[in-house]
Amino acid sequence: MNPLRSLLFGLALGLLCVMPWACAKRGKVGPDGNSNRPATSAPSAVVDESLLAYLSSARSLHHEADLYEDKNDPRGAIGALERLLAIAPTKPSPEVDEVVADTRARLAELRSELGDFDAALQDITLGLKAAPAVSYFRGHLLEVKGLVLQKRAQALADKGDAEGAKKAKDEAMTAFEEAVAVQGEVIKKGSAPTGGPP
Repeated sequence: MNPLRSLLFGLALGLLCVMPWACAKRGKVGPDGNSNRPATSAPSAVVDESLLAYLSSARSLHHEADLYEDKNDPRGAIGALERLLAIAPTKPSPEVDEVVADTRARLAELRSELGDFDAALQDITLGLKAAPAVSYFRGHLLEVKGLVLQKRAQALADKGDAEGAKKAKDEAMTAFEEAVAVQGEVIKKGSAPTGGPP
């Protein structure tokens, strides 16, 4: 399963699991119309239905992009993913930022397959804005940046532009090293002990 779809499934499942808990915390309504929940208890968690709808749409549109790719129609896949970016909620949310970042990475790969390297690198730039902190998503964007630059280097070499190809290869190497550094930080964070002394 695609890492993004796995993430979206996990996020949606996690949010859906909150719903019964939130409902249970409200308590039952008595015959007088009042809740039997104590007045001093904190309000229950509210599930953001628009976030759930966006995550569901993201899954569907990434599946659509898969089908277009199966038909060797990268432009159709790009169109599906652009629709997803167009409907992203404006309310700040880490989940939305992660979807946007990963979608930008996929768009960059598709555009570079078409030889549209400038647009691909623009997607990377916009994706990095959605993933400014150290995270898997930032590292993945940097990895894809390296792949885009590597393809650009090959295209330039094929045209006989040795100097341009060398510059693109050097930039690709830098992007790959940045990706490794970011993912190394992510691995380190995940390996750090969370409890007290062993």
